[in-house]
Amino acid sequence: MLAQETLGLVATPTQTTALGALMLEPEAVVSDPPLPAPEAEGVLLALLLLSPKEPKEPKGK
Repeated sequence: MLAQETLGLVATPTQTTALGALMLEPEAVVSDPPLPAPEAEGVLLALLLLSPKEPKEPKGK
């Protein structure tokens, strides 16, 4: 059987209030996520379709 010990609060009311205020602060925005650029899709597709294709040579044995 496990023994459990209960501990009392050691912080002062001022420290408890300060800790609560720190826990409620919102997180700062570091950077926004990358946004997709729909116009880039058309350019990439056009480059893929217009790229020169080399004929595949048959494999010799």
